[in-house]
Amino acid sequence: QVQLVESGGGLVQAGGSLRLSCAASGSIFSINFMAWYRQAPGKQRELVATITSGGTTSYVPSVKGRFTISRDNAKNTVYLQMSSLKPEDTAVYYCNANVYDLVGKYTNNWGQGTQVTVSS
Repeated sequence: QVQLVESGGGLVQAGGSLRLSCAASGSIFSINFMAWYRQAPGKQRELVATITSGGTTSYVPSVKGRFTISRDNAKNTVYLQMSSLKPEDTAVYYCNANVYDLVGKYTNNWGQGTQVTVSS
């Protein structure tokens, strides 16, 4: 059993910054892939950023240069540093992770989401 818990969301002025955290806990052997998604009202959930166990990152073009994904493997935590925020970044942000538990079972896991609201 694996849990992902996001934190760090909130209300921020356009141009400001927020840092989201997602901590994984439970029967974890390894986390090979982590990602951040977001879902704005009335829109589909979209992939924002990914990071592999080796630290290779990728970003959706709309956030590249403004957002940075990173991870702390020792803490089973992934971060999303968001800078130069725009109103269109307003969404619920979800953490996602591919996890192998202690008995060798693979699961894809979602957090419950954290709200990010960017005011104009």
